Amino acid sequence: MARPKLDLEKLKSELPTANDYLDDKYGKQGTPERDEFSKKALSFYYGELIKEKRKEKHLTQQQLADQIGKERAYIAKIEQGKTDLQISNFVQIINALGLTLQVK
Repeated sequence: MARPKLDLEKLKSELPTANDYLDDKYGKQGTPERDEFSKKALSFYYGELIKEKRKEKHLTQQQLADQIGKERAYIAKIEQGKTDLQISNFVQIINALGLTLQVK
């Protein structure tokens, strides 16, 4: 017995998008709730990038902190997405990890 063909257009119109989900859970873009979610999501994302690169370089949080003149706890908070990362500190960290910042 042959399987029925999927109607992709119908499927697309019926399935919710990621934005639909975020709108329902955190409010529409531009609302304070959605802005707060976006801020936290970016903090988490950049923290994960820093942690991954630090581990690739076989550095401990303490070693990275020492290189940039900060406390280990500060690096831990960044990697956990629990602190607001200033651009000056971000640049110090990415330089210490051998990365570059490109602004477009």
